[in-house]
Amino acid sequence: PPPRLKTRDVAVEVVHEVARRCPLPINEETSVAAQSWILHAQIAEELVALARYPTVICDRSILDNYVYLLLAAGRQEPLEPLVQAWTAGYDLLVHVPVIEQPSPDGIRSADPAFQLAVEDRLRRELTDRGIGALQLDPGRRSSWLDVVEREVFARGFGPIQLPLL
Repeated sequence: PPPRLKTRDVAVEVVHEVARRCPLPINEETSVAAQSWILHAQIAEELVALARYPTVICDRSILDNYVYLLLAAGRQEPLEPLVQAWTAGYDLLVHVPVIEQPSPDGIRSADPAFQLAVEDRLRRELTDRGIGALQLDPGRRSSWLDVVEREVFARGFGPIQLPLL
């Protein structure tokens, strides 16, 4: 769990990016099958985490994953109600802006045009779906954790700390 939360005795689970474990091609070569696998694996991992911990942090939301599908194959009507309903269940979405080109790691796409297309489509989906997200300032990366922490506390999710004995 994130150290800042551990020091406040927050019982937390982190759901890491599931796309890295997808057995099918992803990124620019993704397919409906691959993105469906990722979407459902993400939900499954979130369900397990929610059953075990009161606080869950997800590296990606299912909307992030669905955006890759939208770019590859357009809207998938059977998945739309699931994406809408599941996304509505998040207590807080934080939009982390792209501020630098990612370094190639063998999985992540390093194509800046593709990265920009994903970023633009995500912003459009947030707007079109009327989903609010905390927007982090690209020029103030060093303060991102403080900004998110303040927002979490402002929404009544913390701070959680045991009384001193």
